[in-house]
Amino acid sequence: MTLSIPKPLHEEMKKYPEYKWSEVARKAIQEKIEAARLADDLKAIAQAKKELREGKTVPLEKLAEELGLK
Repeated sequence: MTLSIPKPLHEEMKKYPEYKWSEVARKAIQEKIEAARLADDLKAIAQAKKELREGKTVPLEKLAEELGLK
């Protein structure tokens, strides 16, 4: 993977050579993925609650699958 870094940002990064910038980027990407997974889980829960309020049954297996528990 290649990242495009604007020149002004790259110049700022050079001022702090003690940081492993690839590690900083890796951690930021991982955090974004975890946030996206959480958002997916919250959407699935909201959909299940909506269906329950509407009187629809929500099979436990379907909910578990949507939450990534299966």
